[in-house]
Amino acid sequence: MKKFAPVALVVVAALSLSACSTTQRTLSGAALGGAAGAVVGGAVAGYGGAVVGAAAGGAGGALLANQ
Repeated sequence: MKKFAPVALVVVAALSLSACSTTQRTLSGAALGGAAGAVVGGAVAGYGGAVVGAAAGGAGGALLANQ
């Protein structure tokens, strides 16, 4: 159950991006990507992985949401 909550949060937040402006989607994508990257990076490699995952996820989320 603990692993389901972050995944559900990311899915719900991603679905809510469809009615936003480009700037709002970019910021939301960066936030969602950063959060997801931190969760995955932390689960895989601990604190250092969470920091790297958050940076990579934020950049990737902003890029994908801006398309």
